[in-house]
Amino acid sequence: MRISARNQLKGTVVEVVKGATTAHVRIDVGGTVVTASITNAAVDELKLAVGQPAYAVIKASDVLVAID
Repeated sequence: MRISARNQLKGTVVEVVKGATTAHVRIDVGGTVVTASITNAAVDELKLAVGQPAYAVIKASDVLVAID
């Protein structure tokens, strides 16, 4: 895989929950779970399944910090 995004977190798919049009894919990255919302079509195209290695690729223009 070649991609310009620098934030690539390798992990394992632990859950795929499909909704009407969008799926939530949970990836365990070293004990921390990252959740992505992607289309059901993307889940099917990537053939995502629990236990499969996958990358959470994060490309954001802003990072916000908040406190209570």
